[in-house]
Amino acid sequence: MKILFASAEVAPFSKAGGLADVVGSLPKELEKDAEIAIFTPLHGLIDKEKFGIKELENSEMWLTFGNQPHKFNLYVTKLPGTNINVFFVKNDWYFSCFKEVYPKYLDPRYEHERYISFSLAVMEYAKALNFRADVIHANDWHTAMIPMYLHSNYKFDEFWSNTKCVFEIHNLAYQGIWFEDVIDFANMRKDIVYNQWGCEHYNRVNWMKGAILYSDRVVAVSPTYSREILGSEYGENMDYTLRGVQYKLRGIVNGIDYQVFDPKKDKNIVKNYDVKTIANKEENKKALCKFFGLEYNPNRPLIGFVSRLVGQKGIDLIRDMQYELQNLDADFVFMGSGDKDYENLFIWLSNNTKNIRTYVGYDAKLANLVYAGSDFFLMPSKFEPCGLSQLIAMHYGCLPIVRATGGLEDTVTGYPLDNSTGFKFWAYNGWDMLNAIKCALYVYTDKYVLNAMRKSAMEADFSWKRSAKQYLDMYKEICGK
Repeated sequence: MKILFASAEVAPFSKAGGLADVVGSLPKELEKDAEIAIFTPLHGLIDKEKFGIKELENSEMWLTFGNQPHKFNLYVTKLPGTNINVFFVKNDWYFSCFKEVYPKYLDPRYEHERYISFSLAVMEYAKALNFRADVIHANDWHTAMIPMYLHSNYKFDEFWSNTKCVFEIHNLAYQGIWFEDVIDFANMRKDIVYNQWGCEHYNRVNWMKGAILYSDRVVAVSPTYSREILGSEYGENMDYTLRGVQYKLRGIVNGIDYQVFDPKKDKNIVKNYDVKTIANKEENKKALCKFFGLEYNPNRPLIGFVSRLVGQKGIDLIRDMQYELQNLDADFVFMGSGDKDYENLFIWLSNNTKNIRTYVGYDAKLANLVYAGSDFFLMPSKFEPCGLSQLIAMHYGCLPIVRATGGLEDTVTGYPLDNSTGFKFWAYNGWDMLNAIKCALYVYTDKYVLNAMRKSAMEADFSWKRSAKQYLDMYKEICGK
């Protein structure tokens, strides 16, 4: 079986969120059962020398969009630790000129052009390489054009005649919406795709809707999220469409790569440890407190937070409870970037409180130290398709405090149930979040319960093995194999 993954980001080459971790990890587990190729843009931030990325011979290709020809080149390397080819689509006008995966303040039309051009280039380069995929696995709206191209431009192309398509929703909030003229730029037949059974949605082009309707299977990244998006609260105006295709909707929880996130081997932390040597975790707590200018106290809990600073992540609840948090017998370290108002909030708290510190930005090494050095990990998300941070935190013995939504509901066993791995609250309310934090602080005083929960959290298995089997079974189901 041949599987083609297409994604806007792939770890460790480019990363802005959990999508990169998924596409950089899932294929590793599938490799023994399938031949895999991964396609992603060659963003300007990607270090070609570090990863040994080389241009393929005679890879230059010209594609016309609208009336404008664009030049593409193709680069390749292996996914680290595997024999999987990762192909990088280079285009100087759309991708190589930026040092970010998702540059801020781009014209929306230009953003659509970027991923339309990437998606068509993927289709053409796969043909040029003679990679006749049994399944194309497209991810989020950036590659939602691929199932639409399969349905329209390549409908009668013999090369793609037996190819099935899986579309994965990592976050339904971002759907790729623009005016209908963008279809002309994509060189798609408007009479085929722009209708209520295609990508037309409230008189706009909605790439994600087109992908949902034209794909053979649609995957949401956790079972709870796959149910939540069928209702109006989490459906983002796509719930009616999703209810119509429930027969092909699947919920498969994400995993994490324990070769990458392992406190026993992690070179980014001060002192390595595992479930039997968890006392060594305190050395990382000391280092984390020192970095953030907090006084280390073995009897005072430290609560970490690593996230994009956007409304989805529950920052409003932290803002509502900022004065209550200042008066808790606990310290907080926040790390992230995003909305300027939220960044300014955390900078203000860092400068004007004794127990709250902030790092605005993202640093992978520091993020791992936050997981290793914190006692608890705060994730008060308004909605969370799956979430990877809570899985990483648990494996590092850092107990998550989460709002029970989406993947957080599926992956965290809330105190005081047997084998508890964290703490939950349900209503999207600052006081409920505060009570969950206070519950965690209470448990911190009981070292027997605390260590039992840490042991349960560190031994919880969220590797890709189980999820990969579900993906493989799904691929075989739609291919009749």
